[in-house]
Amino acid sequence: MNIIYIHGLDSDANSIKGSLLEEYCRQYDPDIKVLRPDLNKTPDQVFDQILSLIDSVASKNSHDQNTVLVGSSLGGYFATLLSNHTGCPALLLNPSIQPHQTLQRFKHSTETEDESAKDESANDEASEVLYTTLGGWRITNADLRWFACHQLSSLNYPKKVVALIKEGDELLNSSLSANFYREQGATVNMQKGGDHRFSDFKTQLPKVIEVIQQLVKGRLV
Repeated sequence: MNIIYIHGLDSDANSIKGSLLEEYCRQYDPDIKVLRPDLNKTPDQVFDQILSLIDSVASKNSHDQNTVLVGSSLGGYFATLLSNHTGCPALLLNPSIQPHQTLQRFKHSTETEDESAKDESANDEASEVLYTTLGGWRITNADLRWFACHQLSSLNYPKKVVALIKEGDELLNSSLSANFYREQGATVNMQKGGDHRFSDFKTQLPKVIEVIQQLVKGRLV
């Protein structure tokens, strides 16, 4: 089996959860290969990169074409989008479902800056940098428009999607995310407390792997 871990906004290929997942599989499930791409790119590039990675894994491992997407936060959005596109099972951790809206917070923050700090290049609205992630992705208005054009409105394979959501998520509206996936027919595991970073992820790894194996076997009810 292959797992593609899709990290969140201010993260990279060395994300804590992705690294913990890979280490756990190496120790307890060596037949599972965890891929951790760096996705600090424009959303269209992220989509194309993961799609190419799915195709590449399938072509190199014709005997084992089981690929599962595991996405955290914004990575959960991309995992959902790519699951819709490819049919790959997806496990989501505090998934973002409306990045075209939630990322507007960066646009609002730039609008409060001193007008004197802006130069003529800011007149090019589409390329104006609203925020630079820790991994180096320079988010622009064009990126927000891409997300707006690729909103999550339905799930094509709801039985292949599981969302683990913390009620204590301080960054995203956990109820909104849970309701969306439930209404679409996906499995939602709403957990009390916690935080956006899913800080207890390490302790949940045995259950996470169990859920992933059930997804691949189509045994979720």
